[in-house]
Amino acid sequence: MRRTRWLLCMALLLSGGPALAAAPVGPRILLDDVTRFYAMYDATAGKPTVAQIERDYLADASPGLREFMQARRVTAQRIFDQMAADPDMYAHAHECLSVLPAVKRRLTAAFARLASLYPQAAFPPVTIVVGRGRPVGITNPAGVTIGLEALCAADFMNPDVEDRFVYVIAHEYAHIQQGAETDIEPGDPRATVLRMSLMEGAAEFVAELTAGGVGNGRHAGWTKGREAEIENAFVRDMDGTDLSAWMYNYQAGSDQPYDLGYWVGYRIARAYYQRHRDHAAALQAILHVDDPHAFLKDSGWTPGMPVDSVR
Repeated sequence: MRRTRWLLCMALLLSGGPALAAAPVGPRILLDDVTRFYAMYDATAGKPTVAQIERDYLADASPGLREFMQARRVTAQRIFDQMAADPDMYAHAHECLSVLPAVKRRLTAAFARLASLYPQAAFPPVTIVVGRGRPVGITNPAGVTIGLEALCAADFMNPDVEDRFVYVIAHEYAHIQQGAETDIEPGDPRATVLRMSLMEGAAEFVAELTAGGVGNGRHAGWTKGREAEIENAFVRDMDGTDLSAWMYNYQAGSDQPYDLGYWVGYRIARAYYQRHRDHAAALQAILHVDDPHAFLKDSGWTPGMPVDSVR
């Protein structure tokens, strides 16, 4: 999914210190912000004023919510406007809170697997917030921040809300491991189709490897039987910086395929992992691609090649 890479860096471990994550006790899922929002929501019958949103929700923002507000220009007025435009989104998000205990249990297992495969992994907290309808999630110095209302509404990614939370958070945790080298936004001359697809594809691959699925579960159906066609088109575009055909191109209400660069990058990452017997070194390389063309060559990937799932 599209993320804002503002000051992206290696975040603190669950313990709050710089030690290695050899034995994670599970993710800290911070709910203070979302609990405070829905206390206000219930007290106002779902129709808080701008002043109430500011006073009763944003004024006591957690570090994760503060980063989210700054990165995505979240204000009381913008939340108010979105609530007026789409009240059902916020009502539905209230119901999604019920899946979080199961999400935490599954993430604990996924993070234990990540720690075993990548011992230097960092495990910052996951902060659940309520925003203005987008984005689904970002990574920042405070850790991973998930917009509850946005992710609850994103059934176009995966119809199962519990799976959706687990796989998206696992995807974002891969970006945490990638670190500051991924602080590249569209428009940067380094942001080629190849580089950005490898960056997002690595996160999809790590989500599958650790949690059992990818953030966008619809790619498999869209691409079945069209692998060579799609990937030959990718090769033609991969050195350009026009991402519009490959990345961050979901159109609300459309059933057309989107973010196919994520899928191609994911297949290249899987090919690389399968080709190298030293899986620890392979995972390190997948998370820290310095030279996209050298990585692509070393993966052995060719358009349309079969790439089986890796467990």
